[in-house]
Amino acid sequence: MTDSDSFRIRSARTSDVAAIKGLVAPLAEHRILMAKETVAYYESLQEFRIAEADDGEVIGCGALHVMWEDLAEVRTLAASDAWRGKGVGHVLVESLLAGARELGVARVFCLTFEVDFFKRHGFEVMADQTAVDPVVYSELLRSHDEGVAEFLDLARVKPNTLGNTRMIKTL
Repeated sequence: MTDSDSFRIRSARTSDVAAIKGLVAPLAEHRILMAKETVAYYESLQEFRIAEADDGEVIGCGALHVMWEDLAEVRTLAASDAWRGKGVGHVLVESLLAGARELGVARVFCLTFEVDFFKRHGFEVMADQTAVDPVVYSELLRSHDEGVAEFLDLARVKPNTLGNTRMIKTL
C-alpha cells in the first residue's frame, strides 16, 4: 500500500469493480479508454491498484498486466474528474511500476493518448516491434488477450486502438 497526503493506493477488491467501471465509463465515451464487460474486470481484478480518498471513495485505478517474462502493460489508468491533476495518476503509475519490478519485469508498455504524462515517467514512444524478440513475438501471437494484440499492433485490433500512442519503459 502506498500513501499520499489525501489518498492511498491499495490492491483492488471485488467490491471495487463498480467504481472501476464508473471511472472508465466517461473515458470510454470519449474514446480515451476501452470499456470492458464486467466479467473482464473481475477476471483481472488482481492486476488492479485502487486510489482511495481518505473518506473511502475510489478516486482512481490502474492495472498491471504481465504479457511475458520481461514485459508487462499498464492498463486502465483512470482518475475521477475531481481528482485529475492532483497526483493520483502519478502515484498509481509509480505503484504499478514498483509492482512490475517486484515481479521481475524488465519493460513496461502502455497504449495511451497521454504521451507527455508517460514521458514524465520515463516511457518512450515505440517506433516499431524491435522491442520484442522474434521468438517471443511468435509466442505472443498465440495470446487471446486484446491488450497483447494491441501491443503487437495486429491489424485485427486497429479499430480498437483508438489512435493511441504505443510507449515502453525499461525498468
